[in-house]
Amino acid sequence: QVQLVESGGGLVHTGGSLRLSCAASGSTGGIIAMGWFRQGPGLEREFVAVISWSGGTIYYADSVKGRFTISRDNTKNTMYLQMNSLKPEDTAVYCCAAARGSGIPRRSYSYDYWGQGTQVTVSS
Repeated sequence: QVQLVESGGGLVHTGGSLRLSCAASGSTGGIIAMGWFRQGPGLEREFVAVISWSGGTIYYADSVKGRFTISRDNTKNTMYLQMNSLKPEDTAVYCCAAARGSGIPRRSYSYDYWGQGTQVTVSS
């Protein structure tokens, strides 16, 4: 089993920044990618960004490209999401997830483990 714990959410004004963290523990061997997803009020869960376990491959959703940066620190088994130029439409619960298997997935059904989520609220 893999446990994922997010932190770093909060309330910011439009244009502000936040950095989310996702700490992984447990049997992390075999994890090939970790990603961030979000679910806004009344919306479906959507892909935000994914990074391979090595950090060599990264993908972003078009809606966050150029504003968000995903990274990871393998020495700490921790993944980060730096969010800049935040907009009210970024308001959501942000969850991190870990995937075994192959590829660098961008679909939520490809992920095996999920954190509880952290709330990000951007006020206008």
